[in-house]
Amino acid sequence: MRGLKIGTVLGIPVRLNWTFLIVLPLFAYLIGSQVGMIAEVMNESLGAGIDPAGLAGGFTPWALGLAAALGLFGGVLLHEFGHSIVAMRYGYEIESITLWLLGGLANFAEFPEDWKHEFWIAIAGPVVSIAVGLACYGVFVLAPVGSNAALFVFGYLALLNLVLAVFNMLPAFPMDGGRVLRALLARNQPHAQATQRAAAVGKVFAFFMGLIGLFTFQLLLIVLAFFIYIAASGEAQQTTLKAAFEDVTVADVMTRRESLHTVSEDTSVADLMSRMFEERHTGYPVLRGDDLVGMVTLEDARSVRDVERDAYTVEDVMERDIVGVGPEADAVTALQTMQENGVGRLPVVDRSGELVGIISRTDLMTAFNIIQTGGTPSIISGRRQQTEGGPGVF
Repeated sequence: MRGLKIGTVLGIPVRLNWTFLIVLPLFAYLIGSQVGMIAEVMNESLGAGIDPAGLAGGFTPWALGLAAALGLFGGVLLHEFGHSIVAMRYGYEIESITLWLLGGLANFAEFPEDWKHEFWIAIAGPVVSIAVGLACYGVFVLAPVGSNAALFVFGYLALLNLVLAVFNMLPAFPMDGGRVLRALLARNQPHAQATQRAAAVGKVFAFFMGLIGLFTFQLLLIVLAFFIYIAASGEAQQTTLKAAFEDVTVADVMTRRESLHTVSEDTSVADLMSRMFEERHTGYPVLRGDDLVGMVTLEDARSVRDVERDAYTVEDVMERDIVGVGPEADAVTALQTMQENGVGRLPVVDRSGELVGIISRTDLMTAFNIIQTGGTPSIISGRRQQTEGGPGVF
């Protein structure tokens, strides 16, 4: 998740996503517009002794709303640092922490598969939220009688942080409670199977959250339900792919050099389009002699108008900034590289820089389907040898 970097703490970049710039003033407005009602709730639940009339004048409600909203997101940030610090103690890399529409998100370079690690990393966030809530309650208790603003802000933050800790522990994967559930399930079953079951529970919670949000007209709850459902599905798929491709390398899956369809720089775009139609390929390595100098795709060719395709060559439209992968890399790394760079195929280059093959999304999905039906890397390689040289789309 991209965002504006605002600093680095403990070596972790802290970012603000653009959605945070929308939700912060919205929260400030909602809190400020309900200062009197919130004060009454705190008087009843905490015996706060707040005078609601003393908070109603001028810009006071809006200043209190902004202070409470900033404090709330400050607590969310500490919550994410709770996860991150424990993760770093176990040796995991945290790429960034981002504040966004639905709170905070710690971006892990790699998710833990050791159930004990995941359990303690997941539970650390709610523990920090409880600690923040208790600290705010301590300030609330020590605040002098009549200091309505301090009583309001710190009483509100004490309640909200405790509520957030409890809410986050709902077993709605991939929320904290869902990750705790997966960790506990993974004690006695494979990690991928535990993920599938935790994700199924998370989807059920997401469904009911969405219904509650729909019937109570709470848009934020509907958005949260949608996020949980999509995130649970996505992580379950990623985990299944990773488990399936364990011990499978790029070399096992790729189309090898001797079976590759390639083009030269001086091929016209019109001839390239004809080849794509005849061979049913949508992307080619571009070679200068034996050297890889670029990649050209159907999208590149389409950038030239029909009437001008005879006048343009592959050299004019090809992509020169090539992202490649080594044959010894694991298959999941290749898939992640494709996703990160928004491409459908990668040249496979050995340590000497020589092109040895191409790996595509179709290659990976074909291999995945074979593995799911009980195949092995040797079977995958065998099937590729049988089909290499024939037409295909990649």
